[in-house]
Amino acid sequence: MRVLVTNDDGIHAEGLAVLERIARALSDDVWICAPEAEQSGASRALTLSEPLRVRRLDDRRFAVLGTPTDCVMLAVQHLIEGDRPDLVLSGVNRGLNAAEDVTMSGTVAAAIEGMALGVPAMALSQMMRYGDAALPAPFEAAERFGPGLVERLMEVGWPADVILNINFPARPAARISEVEVTRQGFRDVRTRYAEQRTDLRGRDYYWLGFTAEPSRPERGTDLAAAYEGRISVTPLHIDLTHLETVAALKASVGGAPPNLRARA
Repeated sequence: MRVLVTNDDGIHAEGLAVLERIARALSDDVWICAPEAEQSGASRALTLSEPLRVRRLDDRRFAVLGTPTDCVMLAVQHLIEGDRPDLVLSGVNRGLNAAEDVTMSGTVAAAIEGMALGVPAMALSQMMRYGDAALPAPFEAAERFGPGLVERLMEVGWPADVILNINFPARPAARISEVEVTRQGFRDVRTRYAEQRTDLRGRDYYWLGFTAEPSRPERGTDLAAAYEGRISVTPLHIDLTHLETVAALKASVGGAPPNLRARA
């Protein structure tokens, strides 16, 4: 199996090294292509207004001055020599990628680009609990359970237009005993905020941050699984159509445009 490893935290991220070890537990044909610098929150952004610069670090390792989506596209179409990859693994992200965050996540976006190019793809993220002495290593859960879970999911398979979004809880591996297949949740609190500051020249600027306030998610969601110490596997796809609203709008808006009806 040929595996492409990527991320949004950058080529030097600890989680990328963890994911590379996960991939090498499954295959000896592993390629790495990741952003030169951190691209968290980049979503599916493409670099359109400037050239993409690629730095080759060794035979199968590349750093791209671009986004996670750029990295996967270049790797699959240009940088990997010979056959296309059989699997794209994105991560291991430092922090949870669940609920509405998946629409902004560069980690998830890299997996989506793999899927769009016809390659099965998974996004892997490790929930963090900063300052928790009970966690002997930040990525312990992902490193312990990642290889077996990825291997099992590859055996089972999933639809070609779907990616698998995996989140490991912030617990020591010894306290994790369950994998749950979940649906995407939604937070009932707003965790993002912008803090206004003043630089040394007296000009205002803003720094984006996050609160640590937990949500109260429904059972069966990715958030609930993470909070309760289970590994979450969520199948995602990029069809954002809300079918119930389609049906409701067809009854009142479908047909001739309103201005044509007024003229008639």
